Amino acid sequence: MATDRMTVLSAMMDQGVIPVFYHPDAEVCKKVIQACANGGAKCIEFTNRGDFASHVFFEVTRHFAKADPSVIMGVGSIVDAPTAGIYIANGAKFVVGPLLNADVAKVCNRRKIAYSPGCGSASEIGYAEELGCEIVKVFPGSSVGGPDFVKSMLGPCPWTRIMPTGGVDCTEESLTKWFKAGVVCVGMGSNLITKQLLDAQDYDGIEKKVRDTIALIRTIRGK
Repeated sequence: MATDRMTVLSAMMDQGVIPVFYHPDAEVCKKVIQACANGGAKCIEFTNRGDFASHVFFEVTRHFAKADPSVIMGVGSIVDAPTAGIYIANGAKFVVGPLLNADVAKVCNRRKIAYSPGCGSASEIGYAEELGCEIVKVFPGSSVGGPDFVKSMLGPCPWTRIMPTGGVDCTEESLTKWFKAGVVCVGMGSNLITKQLLDAQDYDGIEKKVRDTIALIRTIRGK
């Protein structure tokens, strides 16, 4: 399941949407993640949330190393280097955080792991890029200025690659605004993997929603 950083970054940008998900039950995680992968989203951001989340991640990652090695497991909500190290040791191929932490960047760079820190200003984005971050996360997306912020940022810095999370919906209107502003991909949690689908254990429904969202993004990109 060795996946190099450039392959991961390319996969993130190609699929256009990164499902963001956590559940304390590893079996539920396996089913949801497989549904996302079947729908075309091979890169999954597992949220570091709750007690023993890293143990759940380890079990899930070991499962997919055998069951479906094409799945690229990443981890989100990482705010410090020790936690990043734990998840990297347990198989994380990319690391995402709600904030920028230079020590996390150093750990990730040492292991050639993609790091997407949460940024809310031009200065934070610039610093993240100095630290070697190829795709920066704008978070919370809608609160820091939405698509207008992205468009304004790319004016003077057209090389910047942005992934907003928070304030992104599956609708054509929402996705069109973000992608026309210039984002390379978006992160989506409960708007994509909804509570209704989870409660119903409708994994086919999750797969369909992921597939439809990816298809919509590709249509928007092609216009």
